[in-house]
Amino acid sequence: MDMKKKVAFYTLGCKLNFSETSTIARNLVDEGFTRVDFTEHADMYVINTCSVTDNADKRFKTIVKQAQKVNPDAFVAAIGCYAQLKPEDLAAVDGVDLVLGATEKFNIANYVNDLSKNDYGEVHSCEIEEADFYVGSYAIGDRTRAFLKVQDGCDYKCTYCTIPLARGISRSDTLENVVKNAKEISEQGIKEIVLTGVNIGDYGKGEFGNKKHEHTFLDLVKALDTVDGIHRLRISSIEPNLLKNETIEFVGSSNTFVPHFHIPLQSGSDVVLKLMRRRYLTDLYVDRVNKIREVMPDACIGVDVIVGFPGETEEHFLTTYNFLNTLDISYLHVFTYSERDNTVAAEMEGVVPKRVRSKRSKMLRGLSVKKRRAFYEQQLGTMRTVLFESENKEGYIHGFTENYVKVKFPWDPELSNTLQEVRLDAIAEDGLVKCTILEQAGATLR
Repeated sequence: MDMKKKVAFYTLGCKLNFSETSTIARNLVDEGFTRVDFTEHADMYVINTCSVTDNADKRFKTIVKQAQKVNPDAFVAAIGCYAQLKPEDLAAVDGVDLVLGATEKFNIANYVNDLSKNDYGEVHSCEIEEADFYVGSYAIGDRTRAFLKVQDGCDYKCTYCTIPLARGISRSDTLENVVKNAKEISEQGIKEIVLTGVNIGDYGKGEFGNKKHEHTFLDLVKALDTVDGIHRLRISSIEPNLLKNETIEFVGSSNTFVPHFHIPLQSGSDVVLKLMRRRYLTDLYVDRVNKIREVMPDACIGVDVIVGFPGETEEHFLTTYNFLNTLDISYLHVFTYSERDNTVAAEMEGVVPKRVRSKRSKMLRGLSVKKRRAFYEQQLGTMRTVLFESENKEGYIHGFTENYVKVKFPWDPELSNTLQEVRLDAIAEDGLVKCTILEQAGATLR
């Protein structure tokens, strides 16, 4: 491979996609490519796709056009979930030369030779049943925190979800390899690691290629807590039925795991939860929130919720709204339901008009703003540790406390990628929290 060949990446979707993009990029660099920013002139542009929402599908064509504007002769490759689900659709997009499915994406170097443009996108996509092996990955070098993939795929059968079709069965990295990757990340000076996967609470299943659990998620958490050099560990989204009391209690006593949980709810109506084929009802969700509050009163608790699911009546939605309004949570991620091919929900009756979906989404987004504001107000006057990021945003440097309060401080490049003891002072007009760094109290740059 010509050492001068340049490759650029664009990632849509989740933290898991970012971790895989980073690993694929490192592999191509090892093959002789030079990685550049997506806005720069490159010989090849790789787009890691997502298909969780309808918008992610539509954005793909726009991103291809962006690449073509920079270099009309560039080789364009599509990888990721949408590439597995609808490879022929992506191959037909003007300018796309290569489409790689769930297993092939990790071997992209084997599919690119002279980077000559194709008249029609070339497709290499396996049957999803063949995606039964695990490829580890982590994102590093892009930010002050790293995304560490520990698990892939899902065995759940939620009626709205295409992820099992796009990523295959639930399978896990070995405990030994997760710990090794965590050590590699910490050696790079990264202060925070976010654990990611499709269904990380199912960790241990398929660890050595079989279906049983060799280890549990709690085993994983305990092993990572002993790794030297890691300042912070954060759990990304975890299913409420898989978040056990023992894990909550361990996080509460850990020196490295932070008090922040993101727990998908999807609906506050038990009727809708059953239509979705979720594996819990609202009583269990309340129990999880209460347990976290008992162990970690200042913990941040985020919630995923879907509005406009088929069969969701106005009464069901108001049940969800009132449930979330009274629940002691910190913020919401609101998703407007969109029909996905080859899912049970797409064939269900009781389709909610899109204007109604939009209205319900707006209501819940407004509730999220109120919840986050109330959570931030509760934290004012407290002493926290902030990990500052590296960008200068309109004269300020931003960062997050251990319990996920976003703060701002006048720009100082010396603070970038350091942990600082601060006092949370006031909420600014943009909703972020102003803070005072407690250097005078003995805190030092780390």
